[in-house]
Amino acid sequence: MTNHLTVALAGNPNIGKTTLFNALTGSHYTVGNWAGVTVEKKEGHFYYQSAEHTSVSINLVDLPGTYSLSAFSLDESIARDYIVKENPDVILNLVDASNLERNLYLTLQLLELGKPVVMALNMMDLATAKGLKINTEMLTSLLGIPIIPIVASKKVGLKELTAALVTASKVDSTAYHVPYLASIEATLSETIHLLEDHSLKVPARWIALKLLEGDERALDLVPGEHHDELQTLLQTEEIEAIRESITDSKYEHISSIISKVMSSDAHEQTSFTNKIDHFVTHRFLGIPIFAAVMFAVFYFTFNLVGNPLTDLFDTVFGHILDLCNNGLVALNVADWLRALIIDGALNGVFGVLTFLPNIACLFIALTILEDTGYMARVAFIMDELMRKLGLNGKSIIPMLLGFGCNVPAIMGTRTIEDEKDRMTSILINPFFSCSARLPIFTLFASAFFPGKEAIVIFSLYFIGILIGLLVAFIFKKTLFKSDSMPFIMELPPYHLPSIKHIATQVWEKVRGFLIKAGTTIFVASVILWFILNFNFTGPTDMSNSLGASIGRIIAPVFAPLGFGNWQAALSLIAGVVGKEIVVSNMAIVYGLGASTSATVFHDALASSFSPLSAYCFLIFTLLYVPCVGTLGAIKRETNSLKWMWFAISYQLLIAWGVAFIFYTVGNLFF
Repeated sequence: MTNHLTVALAGNPNIGKTTLFNALTGSHYTVGNWAGVTVEKKEGHFYYQSAEHTSVSINLVDLPGTYSLSAFSLDESIARDYIVKENPDVILNLVDASNLERNLYLTLQLLELGKPVVMALNMMDLATAKGLKINTEMLTSLLGIPIIPIVASKKVGLKELTAALVTASKVDSTAYHVPYLASIEATLSETIHLLEDHSLKVPARWIALKLLEGDERALDLVPGEHHDELQTLLQTEEIEAIRESITDSKYEHISSIISKVMSSDAHEQTSFTNKIDHFVTHRFLGIPIFAAVMFAVFYFTFNLVGNPLTDLFDTVFGHILDLCNNGLVALNVADWLRALIIDGALNGVFGVLTFLPNIACLFIALTILEDTGYMARVAFIMDELMRKLGLNGKSIIPMLLGFGCNVPAIMGTRTIEDEKDRMTSILINPFFSCSARLPIFTLFASAFFPGKEAIVIFSLYFIGILIGLLVAFIFKKTLFKSDSMPFIMELPPYHLPSIKHIATQVWEKVRGFLIKAGTTIFVASVILWFILNFNFTGPTDMSNSLGASIGRIIAPVFAPLGFGNWQAALSLIAGVVGKEIVVSNMAIVYGLGASTSATVFHDALASSFSPLSAYCFLIFTLLYVPCVGTLGAIKRETNSLKWMWFAISYQLLIAWGVAFIFYTVGNLFF
């Protein structure tokens, strides 16, 4: 017999919810040592075998992090709506044991809902290292719920936690009552009286509390006939004082609990984290340190490790391509089919896979920076600059995510409360170069700027950031005028990165790249081969092909930028599907085989590009239309085709304009 159980995983941001989710379900969702990694609910399944030999199927729902059930941003709304409206069997409240007092505010709000709650005290190892002692038995007695100490990253305590979830689902629960002032209780009673005639999914007291806290969205849980009376209540002069009193009462109650359950053996001293932050988050040193760190990342990715491995991959893929070609010749495969397989499919796919070492190195470096806690500091040090541009400091987090992929980065804007700030962040995010552009940058930088790859690619990332911030400033002064909101964030402690975690996260990203190479890039390479070897009359040479004709129509637009040839034009068109396809198209068009070595590529393109025009091509590639996946994300997150087409149009104009300026000015000096 199998029973089914739905568990909602709720807690503050950046306390290990996704780590626990992965540990319980065997999933490999992205984990980061900063807030805002999870911006949508994720579901996973696992089984528990009870002592009675009954199998329980548990559906675990990982919710975005939130500090309270009063939702202000889209990701917080997702968490609140699921807990309140979807009625999970049990709420698994994950709490950071090393920051118990701060975490208990959400816990009290969950308990006031009257739903079954199990608390998992995570990071017990960090709490112990800080000299903190928590009396879990006393805490259980005070809150009236099961409390299980765990260390999610090491899978400690998970069996006990699962058993507690199953047990809690079988026990009736009652709403927890925080002691409020008599005047607040009187106002609560009046509000509850307006609600008690209705059939409500959550306790009337909880709805009344949310209304008195100024949460107008709580009205959605009440039938419309009493909305006018409740709205009047929300607009009384005393409502602000009532709201503050409720909050104060909760924190006083939390302080009382902490005094009874927690003790500390820690001595006052400047922690390792504080010593580093003295320099890393310094008002003047912070940004130069960030620039130096990113240059080191690029040097590691290209000059130090990436390029030597890329040359090795290039040689290996070249031998594989020769073996495949010889095998097809030996099998008497038709010339056109052999050309399709070798010059089309394999040539295009291998041309991109050659740059796998560079991409893997970049992912390794960025994952280490995330895991240590440094990326959270970047968001902090950029806050002042963001506010001067009119943006919320939270905008920097999606920007940093964009260095990996713009799709999850655009989804990451859900953490931004102000809708105008969120729209601005969505529309500028594609300027922050994703990893898919990396093969293009690497290919051209190695061919035209040997030995200076790190400097060239660092400059491209810098240009992307600069243009993105400049456009954000213009948008905030024109399309999306609003006051910048204060940015409050918690800086996690530094810790040594986990080799297992880095390997898992990098493998997931590399696997995604390999899947894309075997599907999207493979199909695109085959299609490109056909349009480059056929026209409307049948087979033809490449210069008279359908692809060449399409490229020649577009090429004059790029002539003022220094690359007005049909090969470059066609590659840019193909790159809208996925930026890696630009490399695939170049490999096919110029007949490079599997080789994308700097010398071979430079010799093939020497007649079409100069170093200056090659750099301008990279600038255009950096700034022009994002891939279809990113365009789809813009459409979904703005809920508008209008803004998607706006993004396409204005990015094309900016890409052309910036590349034109660089080419025109560059010709004056080179």
